[in-house]
Amino acid sequence: MRILLTGAGGQLASDLAETFRAAGHDVAARPRVELDVADVAAVGAVLDEVSPDAIVNPAAYNRVDDAEKEIAHAFAVNAFAPRVLAQAAATRGITLVHYSTDYVVDGSRRVPYMEDDAALPLSAYAASKLAGENFVRAPAARHYVVRVCGLFGLAGRQTRHGNFVETMLRAAASGRALRVVTDQIVAPTSTRDVAAATLALLEKDAPYGLYHCTAAGETSWYGYACAIFELAGIEAGLSPVSAAEYGAPARRPPYSILDNRKLEAAGITRPRHWRDALAEYLSL
Repeated sequence: MRILLTGAGGQLASDLAETFRAAGHDVAARPRVELDVADVAAVGAVLDEVSPDAIVNPAAYNRVDDAEKEIAHAFAVNAFAPRVLAQAAATRGITLVHYSTDYVVDGSRRVPYMEDDAALPLSAYAASKLAGENFVRAPAARHYVVRVCGLFGLAGRQTRHGNFVETMLRAAASGRALRVVTDQIVAPTSTRDVAAATLALLEKDAPYGLYHCTAAGETSWYGYACAIFELAGIEAGLSPVSAAEYGAPARRPPYSILDNRKLEAAGITRPRHWRDALAEYLSL
C-alpha cells in the first residue's frame, strides 16, 4: 500500500510511519509545515502527487484545556481539516483513517462504551473531535474512525507538549509536589499498539466504520501516575485530588472506558493492558 500520513513528527504519526514501513508499505509522511490539511488546494495537490491507497490522519489539536479559549483553532484542526480530507478521499475513492477520542462520551455510566452508544461531549475539545468524526463519516464511504485514549509514545519525549508520562517524570525531577485527579477513569494506550491495529484494519480490509482502540484495563489518572513512578523507580510527592478540587478549565468524563469488541470481531488484536505497555515504554 501507498500511505499518505499527515501530522508527521507527532507521537502517533511516528509509530504509524515506523509500523507501516516495517510491514513493507510505502509511506509519504507530511508534517504540518509541509501540508496544511485544512487547505483544500494543498490537500488536492499532495494527493495528486502521492496517489495513495489510503490517507492516515493523526493530525490533531490535543490541548484539552486550551481549547476552551481557542475554540476556533480546535475546530479548524479537529473538525474542518478532517472534512477537507474526507471530501478529497471520497472524490478519489481513497480510504481515510482518522483518529478521535474517548472524551466524546460524557462518562455518566460505569460500563464500557460501545461504538453505537450516544456521544455527549463535555468540552470544546471533545465537541471538535466529535464534529470531526461526523465530517469523516458523512462523505467518506471508505473510512475508519478510530477512538483512542491517553496516548503515549516515544516521540512524545521530543514533542513540545509530550504526553502524561513525560509530564509526570519532568515534574518529579523538578521536585514539585503533584496533585493528580483520582475520579476520572481512563485506559492509557500505547501509540505502538494503535499503529499495529491501524495497520491490521487496512491490511485485513476490515469493515469500514467507527472503532474503539484502547488499552485493556482501566485506572484513574492518579493510579496511572502512581504506576509511572513505581515502574520508573522514582519517589515523588504525589497526592490524589478530585476533578472538582483540581479545577481544570475543561470538563472531562468521569468514566471514558471504551469497549473494543468490534475491533476484536474484525480479527484485530486489541491494545495490551495499559500497565504492560507502560512498562515497555519506560524500559526503552
